[in-house]
Amino acid sequence: MGGVSWYEAAAYADFAGKSLPTVYHWYNAAGLSIFADAVNFSNFSGRGPVRVGSLDGLNAYGTYDMAGNVKEWCWNASGEKRYILGGGWNEAVYMAVDEDAQSPFNRSPAYGFRLMKNLGGPPAEALTRPIEQLTRDYSKEKPVSDQVFEIYKRFFAYDKTDLKAEEQSADDSSPYWKQERVSYNAAYGNERIPAYLFLPKNTAPPYQTVIYFPHSGAVDERTSDNLEMLFLDFIIKSGRAVLFPIYKGTYERHVDVVQLSSQWRDLTIQRAKEFFRSVDYLETRSDIDRDKLGYYGVSWGATGGPRLLALDKRLRVGVLVGGGLAVVQMPPETDPFNFVPRVNIPILMVNGKYDFDTPLNSCQLPLFRLLAMPSKDKRHALFDAGHLPDRNDIIKETLDWLDKYLGPVK
Repeated sequence: MGGVSWYEAAAYADFAGKSLPTVYHWYNAAGLSIFADAVNFSNFSGRGPVRVGSLDGLNAYGTYDMAGNVKEWCWNASGEKRYILGGGWNEAVYMAVDEDAQSPFNRSPAYGFRLMKNLGGPPAEALTRPIEQLTRDYSKEKPVSDQVFEIYKRFFAYDKTDLKAEEQSADDSSPYWKQERVSYNAAYGNERIPAYLFLPKNTAPPYQTVIYFPHSGAVDERTSDNLEMLFLDFIIKSGRAVLFPIYKGTYERHVDVVQLSSQWRDLTIQRAKEFFRSVDYLETRSDIDRDKLGYYGVSWGATGGPRLLALDKRLRVGVLVGGGLAVVQMPPETDPFNFVPRVNIPILMVNGKYDFDTPLNSCQLPLFRLLAMPSKDKRHALFDAGHLPDRNDIIKETLDWLDKYLGPVK
């Protein structure tokens, strides 16, 4: 069942002699250590809910559908909101593990619940307390000076050595695109960067091309064999090519790293260099229009996008979906806050007003205000949604923006 408010779920729980789980009970029952496997068998179809247990998304304690299907209300508050976890059928897979909280009056079609019975009596009072989200007050901070930024730029410098690009495979089975798996040399060590290049079938080269940076679900997945095309297919169908690099730390290139550690900082810089090398690769291809390159990032890819857009001046336009400035302090040499004022190409931001992960006032608006381009060349498209707006809204805004600044595809 979907379309249930928190108040209705809590009332039904009381009627049934049970309770809504606290956030702590819910995460414990979900067994996050196997969520990367469970999501592959869960309902993130975008097409609607399915009967409980009809899929194989089984968790460690015998529960079905804790990832996807419908999101599940929990007891704990965050300000005037209540936590709702697990992700819904209409969301990206990373919402299976991301925290979310929404208005307790909200009756979204993907909002449901499951109940628990505490065998030891009521949950401890400490477990039912409100859980406030992390915040960062950007009104009290200033980006670094140009002189300091020039020093930070040196962390991202690399030598343009031979790419030694190779095509590893090609798949022509889709009616809409040809998929090529390619690889080329990284800018560090002896590593290779695998990437998928999607070439549209409904237009002729040279192609306008968008380089994609994915959401954080790419970190949890262990293979890129079945890429999620939910956020990509419409760009290719519009007649544009899409390059999807498999960045270090994602999919089969997984790396265990402690968030915000020195290793994390180094990995962040390596990923940026891989992005620049990916642009280098596109410039070697005669079927790509090097003067019409764009950036497209979703969630994680949108939040980190300013690093790349400030440093690579070959890009003509950027689209950031579900992004904003970070809620936590980052190493200054990688903090997007210090890069945003150096972004001066046309930027579209697409966000939900009720995004708990990247809140409107503390994360989205500070990023938008800091963007350096004239007001006419930046747009903040806001929708009545949580972390990501409806797919149709994302499609319309993105394609309109690409048409405006790269030109309509002929």
